[in-house]
Amino acid sequence: MPSAKTEERHNNAKGLDVMHPALALRLLASGQQAAAKSVDAAVEQISAAAALAAGVLSAGGRLAYAGAGSSGLMAMADALELPGTYGIPHEQIIVLLAGGAASLTDLAGGYEDDMDLARADVRNAEIAAGDCLISVSASGSTPYALAAADEAKKRGAKVIAIANNAGAPLFKDADVAILLQTPPEVVSGSTRMGAGTAQKIAFNMFSTLVGIHLGHVLDGHMVNLRADNIKLQGRAMRIVCDLTGVSAAEAGRLIKAASGSVKIAILLASGAGDVAAAETALKDANQNLRRAIETASRR
Repeated sequence: MPSAKTEERHNNAKGLDVMHPALALRLLASGQQAAAKSVDAAVEQISAAAALAAGVLSAGGRLAYAGAGSSGLMAMADALELPGTYGIPHEQIIVLLAGGAASLTDLAGGYEDDMDLARADVRNAEIAAGDCLISVSASGSTPYALAAADEAKKRGAKVIAIANNAGAPLFKDADVAILLQTPPEVVSGSTRMGAGTAQKIAFNMFSTLVGIHLGHVLDGHMVNLRADNIKLQGRAMRIVCDLTGVSAAEAGRLIKAASGSVKIAILLASGAGDVAAAETALKDANQNLRRAIETASRR
């Protein structure tokens, strides 16, 4: 078994419980910042994972996230944001949190040891060839995460593994292995801290790059967002205004004509003759808005 840095004691943590509160907080902050830097070394692996996941989603497959405890919560947070942020259909996103809904009110540790539960969760979700599962574990040896990855692999799915310890068992047989080698926690073993911070950053990077690959990001705007509240409706209008130069009133009119689709509204403002023409341009461009705009503007 490799040495688990996530369980070691931080060099500066001695006397933490009697430190002046401000000094303790500075130490905690520096621990988070040091953990965040670990993501820099994983950029190539995160890029490979995003390309793999985007390919699966583009082909109609599903992206599943699996984990236990705080790692599972980091995974779930990323998964739940994808439909609203990038318009990815709910049916293409699966969340396997050890313990399911019960873990949202009591994050009991026993679920993370249940390998049979993990295998059953994967089977019940009908994860198979054409799908991709991301399994995450700070230690890289959590039984639930290991079994979920193994079961998904046996069923023909692609597997992305994320862990914070080098040589983690979770990396074995993964199609893409992402090592976030965070330093020891200021509170030893409390991986919801530094390890969790690095996981959250990595997930943010991963899912944003997935959105870019799918053509759902243009010049820093989320052009495939689901505008289902007042805040997001305002954001949709600002996106159309910023990318096309039309007035707010015109942006609102175009979004309404496009039945709420920001991409279609932008194409209408960019030269598409009507909604049907805009939809055709998007389809021909495989939903990539930049390419669709080039097509629409030439017509």
